[in-house]
Amino acid sequence: MDKNAKIYVAGHLGLVGSAIWNNLKQKGYFNLTGRSSHELDLRDSMAVKNFFDKEQPEYVLLAAAQVGGIMANNTYRADFIYNNLQIQQNIIGESFRHQVKKLLFLGSTCIYPKESKQPMSENELLTGPLEYTNEPYAIAKIAGLKMCESFNLQYGTNFIAVMPTNLYGPNDNFDLERSHVLPAMIRKIYLGNALKKQDWDTIRKDLNKRPIEGRNGERKKGEILQLLLKYGITAGAVELWGTGKPLREFLWSEEMADACIYIMEHVDFKDLVKNKKDVRNCHINIGTGKEISIKELAELIVKTVGYDGEIIFNVEKPDGTMRKLTDPSKLHSLGWHHRIDTEEGVCMLYNLYIS
Repeated sequence: MDKNAKIYVAGHLGLVGSAIWNNLKQKGYFNLTGRSSHELDLRDSMAVKNFFDKEQPEYVLLAAAQVGGIMANNTYRADFIYNNLQIQQNIIGESFRHQVKKLLFLGSTCIYPKESKQPMSENELLTGPLEYTNEPYAIAKIAGLKMCESFNLQYGTNFIAVMPTNLYGPNDNFDLERSHVLPAMIRKIYLGNALKKQDWDTIRKDLNKRPIEGRNGERKKGEILQLLLKYGITAGAVELWGTGKPLREFLWSEEMADACIYIMEHVDFKDLVKNKKDVRNCHINIGTGKEISIKELAELIVKTVGYDGEIIFNVEKPDGTMRKLTDPSKLHSLGWHHRIDTEEGVCMLYNLYIS
């Protein structure tokens, strides 16, 4: 990519998109464009067409999506499949019609079957049933991946799909209803620690910065206590979903962004189909190849926060997929490796949160 090329980052304000945007700027790309969801509704096909007509981007990074943790995925099933399909279809379609030189589509490792062979290589795609709670989101991401692959095969485009593992980092979402597991656990344990110490200044400050269900720290103590209780936070214990046994892999979002820009700069679709008789599974896993149990992660956060209360695992709640470790060997063979491990990253994210 030329440094002065027009680059559109869809979803540039989110966890993924902001990391990509910042990485591009750090590498000297200055002709960047992005729109907030208030400025451009990516579900609106005419609005997206008008945007592409006006901006004429040469490169597109599609990081926009409706995302969330296990609770949000299971609760808003229709929203997750419908909205993500709309976003993908509009941006990929307009990228084709406007002859974009290269597009990067970001999916998720939840595309792989619940009982995938571990670690999961790209060839595990569509070899078995998906995990139930995030099935609608996973199907949307599989559709986006296959859309990129199919446009490449029929029209000779250069659309590449990458599947990052669980991400965390700057601009993470700490909303207790919609956030992913790691930031949600950090906030719950942080609030549990403050409540155990009866540090109401900290609790009110936290809720003023990030209201829960629209309720801030100005509410009465009783109402705040009921709200925290709903999310498993009491004066002596913090409740987490499931058994604590599932294993998860985590990647610092800024490293994911570095991998994405590396792929944009060094990898084309033709590089991914060499010696393939049947062209499929051309996407690229982005991960560390390392995993930690939810219980061990909770213990790591407890140590980082300095919490001395109890952690209770509610086994009546779903665990999700028990294990989903990526095989990043394809990415390694292309020349990129991660550097930040989870132990260091948890401390980094906690420091970001409290600052």
